[in-house]
Amino acid sequence: MPVAPGVSWLRMPLPFALDHINLWLLEDGKAWTVVDTGIAIDPVRDAWKSVMATRRLGRLLVTHFHPDHLGLAAWLQEQTGAPLWITQGEYLTAQMVKHQIGAYGVPAMCDFFRGHGLDSSRVLALLERGNAYGRAVPAIPPTFHPLWEGEDVEIGDRRWRVIIGHGHAPEHASLYCDELHVLISGDMLLPRISTNIGVFAGVPDANPLAWFLASLDRLRELPEDTLVLPSHGLPFRGLHTRVDQLHAHHADRCADLLAACTGPKNAAELIPVLFPREITDPHQTMFAMGEAIAHLNYLEQAGRLQQTAENGITRYSRIDKE
Repeated sequence: MPVAPGVSWLRMPLPFALDHINLWLLEDGKAWTVVDTGIAIDPVRDAWKSVMATRRLGRLLVTHFHPDHLGLAAWLQEQTGAPLWITQGEYLTAQMVKHQIGAYGVPAMCDFFRGHGLDSSRVLALLERGNAYGRAVPAIPPTFHPLWEGEDVEIGDRRWRVIIGHGHAPEHASLYCDELHVLISGDMLLPRISTNIGVFAGVPDANPLAWFLASLDRLRELPEDTLVLPSHGLPFRGLHTRVDQLHAHHADRCADLLAACTGPKNAAELIPVLFPREITDPHQTMFAMGEAIAHLNYLEQAGRLQQTAENGITRYSRIDKE
């Protein structure tokens, strides 16, 4: 579906609760630049075959390393010869997670979550699930062209500025075309939900929520009437309003956590505070634990919570200021 001059919208399925991803085709001379590739499942491959029957793909530009964005990059490259454009941080993280290197492997993640109070049954479910990322990203292109903050990427007769965001992924690339007033936001700015903010086992004291909120404020510098093309949900206008809503959303979450931490609590105990619905499957447990730790790190580094460790379990208590 055309959404702006030279910009077409594709929607492809996902095999979990967030049931779709939006992908974008940018007219690039006689070819098209693809923004994100979808996850590696047969229905998405079939959908791409129908696209490739009428369009030549000349470049694969991926916003970040998550499997619904990078999953079919290697397969599309095999089909078309199109090179991969991605930030260095996302490419290297993809390699670390796919090949389970060091603290980016499942065992390290499970040890990390166990230290934040996750019970044995849910840890075992994560271990048995194994390297789900590796299954969803069966291969990664062997080479890539790096994207850099602030550079202009020429696509057809237009320039798209790279805007790097942090918090959801290490070096997420959004694209803004000033001529069109269009922002391809990836997962950094979604219309109805807040993107997942998590902590990796390899950087346990990271503050991705602070980085995410700072990245949102940089997007606020774009015009209010910008057409935002998100990876999930519908395209929308009202960028500044949405940024304000996300700030308020995370402030409310932090207030709820502070109210719950009258005594020492671990991240696993606090999942119901952030997610009132029942979290059952390992996929959602992984996201919920990472998100809880991210908010707790944010509050601890802001001087609102005190961290203690006993018997190998990290807990947090509210610091009541006079």
